[in-house]
Amino acid sequence: MSNPPAGLADQLKKSTSALQLSRDLREGKISAREVMSDTYARINAINPQVNALVNLLTEDQADRLATIADQIPIAERGPLHAIPMAPKDAVEVKGFPTTWGFVPYANNIASTDDAQASRLRKAGAIFIGHSNMPEFGLGSHTFNNLFGSTLNPYDLDKTPGGSSGGAAVALATSMLPLADGSDMGGSLRNPASFCNVVGFRPSIGRVPAGRAMPWFGRLSTTGPMAKTVADATLLFAVQAGPDQNDPLTLPESGDHFLDALMPPEHLNGYRIAYSPDLYGLPIEPEVATIICAAADVMSNLGAAVEHNAPDLRQAMSVFQTQRAAGLAILGNTLDRNLPDWRSHAKDTAVWNIEKGQALCATDILQSEITRGQIYARVADFFSNYDALILPAAQVTPFSIDIDWIREINGMPMTTYIDWMTICCAITVTGLPAISVPAGFTSAGLPVGLQIVGKPRGDLDLLKLAHTFERATQFGLRQPEIDPSKL
Repeated sequence: MSNPPAGLADQLKKSTSALQLSRDLREGKISAREVMSDTYARINAINPQVNALVNLLTEDQADRLATIADQIPIAERGPLHAIPMAPKDAVEVKGFPTTWGFVPYANNIASTDDAQASRLRKAGAIFIGHSNMPEFGLGSHTFNNLFGSTLNPYDLDKTPGGSSGGAAVALATSMLPLADGSDMGGSLRNPASFCNVVGFRPSIGRVPAGRAMPWFGRLSTTGPMAKTVADATLLFAVQAGPDQNDPLTLPESGDHFLDALMPPEHLNGYRIAYSPDLYGLPIEPEVATIICAAADVMSNLGAAVEHNAPDLRQAMSVFQTQRAAGLAILGNTLDRNLPDWRSHAKDTAVWNIEKGQALCATDILQSEITRGQIYARVADFFSNYDALILPAAQVTPFSIDIDWIREINGMPMTTYIDWMTICCAITVTGLPAISVPAGFTSAGLPVGLQIVGKPRGDLDLLKLAHTFERATQFGLRQPEIDPSKL
């Protein structure tokens, strides 16, 4: 590999907001070619070390797309005009392989954009590749047999989390200004926590479902990732908004959420519930300490903070059942089209798919009844609170050599999903939730604060997160990158 351009180490420490970049591109103050050249300088220097972006265009191909973007009249430029993006490798982007990190899908070239990619492209984004993810998006640890492991830039021996791990690393290292992700059991929130960025899981129905479950058992949703809440809001304003093909779609347009760019200066009058462990979940001590400090920040900002949480003890059972039911559909498709798929898949994927195929109708229907009961309790809880704060992950970033966490504080984890319960339980509620940088461990590893909003309270949640971020500024601490060592 050639040596990085002179001065790149200093450039990498600078952070231009996506909001400012988008304004400059739309107004013609900077050219798309300049931005693309800088983007590829960073990618060429950093990506070989962290392995966050996959199936990238060549620099010449990307430059040609940027040249076309520069020819678009200023009056016709969209909110993401010429912003380089690499959607998660589960998002179909026309002309690119959509592999899901699965070896047999290596040459699965998309013939069309899916609904989310279409919205981003219409807004002016330039697609240059995909971000890496775990096989089938399963597990909060980004590795697969097709592309290998993605590494945490704060410690290259650690995982960045997942499943939107490649996206989080691309942001943390400034290879991309914005990134999309999807979240079922914490796939936006967990990697955001591990990589000191922002990951926002919107309310169910806020972003069109695409290929997700349209009605029953809908756990997953697309959302934005960014270095700041303001930048995440920029992308969310494009992603969000009604879709006539989504039966659970919510009516507000994406532009409605741009009000989050003007957050309150204080939190006087806010009532916030604080739960360091949700319902007795094991939490690593340093994580618990940092989340406790975040509660103090909220209090100092004027909020009334009370130690309380909704009863979510049944939520993980519901999550496991409904997740498995959805994976049964994947398994049935694989059984038809690739009978030997088990020989290519990781053990946890095989286990989870077969768990779903073994479910009966009574199991699935009972999970939906229980989920309804949980939601009723949660809605009642939030009639007294504006938000709930808790950890975004129960552990700190762990070794890339560990496939999943077997125990926390001496408590064994029964399945590969259990260590993510702090996020999975919130998923079952369908409420909006965001992970924002909250501090660092003694070893310099990031920890995120998970903030959960009221039912359909996405805008107020973004404002609250923005206020916390502005008061703490933990997101300004960037990973140390030395291109000369590549």
